Amino acid sequence: MLCNLEQQPADALLALIKLYGDDTRPDKIDLGVGVYRTGQGGTPVFGAIKAAEQRLVDIQDSKAYLGPEGDMGFVHALMPYIFGSDDPAMGGRIEGMQAPGGTGAVRLAVALAKKAGVPRVWMGVPSWPNHAQIYADLGMELKTFAHASKSGTTDMGALRGAIAEAAEGDAILLHGCCHNPTGIDYSNAEWDEIAGLIADAKLLPILDLAYQGLGHGMEEDAYGVRRVLAAVPEALIAYSCDKNFGMYRDRVGAIYVMAQDAAVLTRVLSNGHALARAAWSMPPDHGGAAVRLVLEDEGLTALWLDELDTMRTRMSQVRARLAAAGQQGGVDFTPLGSQNGLFSMLPLSVEQIQQLRSEHGIYMAGSGRINAAGLTMGNIDKFIADVAAVSA
Repeated sequence: MLCNLEQQPADALLALIKLYGDDTRPDKIDLGVGVYRTGQGGTPVFGAIKAAEQRLVDIQDSKAYLGPEGDMGFVHALMPYIFGSDDPAMGGRIEGMQAPGGTGAVRLAVALAKKAGVPRVWMGVPSWPNHAQIYADLGMELKTFAHASKSGTTDMGALRGAIAEAAEGDAILLHGCCHNPTGIDYSNAEWDEIAGLIADAKLLPILDLAYQGLGHGMEEDAYGVRRVLAAVPEALIAYSCDKNFGMYRDRVGAIYVMAQDAAVLTRVLSNGHALARAAWSMPPDHGGAAVRLVLEDEGLTALWLDELDTMRTRMSQVRARLAAAGQQGGVDFTPLGSQNGLFSMLPLSVEQIQQLRSEHGIYMAGSGRINAAGLTMGNIDKFIADVAAVSA
């Protein structure tokens, strides 16, 4: 029977990682892999996480199962940062469960929406490639609209048109902040409008918050999520700790449900637990436990937030340097200065991207997406000059 399976194409990003690894040029630049890098090019473990992990070694007395909901102390410790400290459960209407990374959270959110009878999901494109793969694997119809305009701003006209076309009961997925892959986020005023449009159209929002803290700050980056939740009766929220805690390989995420009331919330979560049990049974515990210990300790929380500030400051410096370069060859770097998070897209052709790779040792996704964290003050001038050379 296994002979019936067809060969699948290799993941383009994983193939890019291998090509970069095989390149022996000392001045090569990796802008493909979606991880934060320091000014020295490393991706270190957060000091706050190191301390929490050591504490786990010292105090953890069991590796017994926790259940499909995972570490609820971790789930609850995140809630004030996501939903606000005044009433993070919104009067008992919000509860969550742990998931294996933001990917697991998105998948469970879409699976819950489908089980609830949602027929299709709307999404701005381009988007994180795994979004569409998850919808396809779950058999969920996908409808798309343009996320951004050629001028480098959000395409609110396309979003308004999509919401107007959507049917009551459809879902709409929105990036909470630091849009992947464009780095182009909605302004607070745009979120205000979006919240009202979704509420009026009676759509189910699925909010993917994977980079909180890497845009403008933990509070600022939660504005869109909180604004939508204040306007609608129900929503699904997928959360990732991969970037803002540096927990990439530990797969630390959570899914939250906001329901009309506590009774509905209990029913939804029972379905979430059942879906999780069938998919991964129990989420991995170590990373979630480490994050919980960080958030339970004032000193470690302060250290974590300071490390996050350092990351955000470095990203701002890189973006400011790119923006200052202005027009270089056929690429205008100016808009990158107002974008957020790790990612941005350059208007390069596939041939130009291949030329950057073969002639200059610069590795980026075939779509033109770059991880700006791969740039340092030591290689950024080379990058700008090489892009100008191939795009002139």
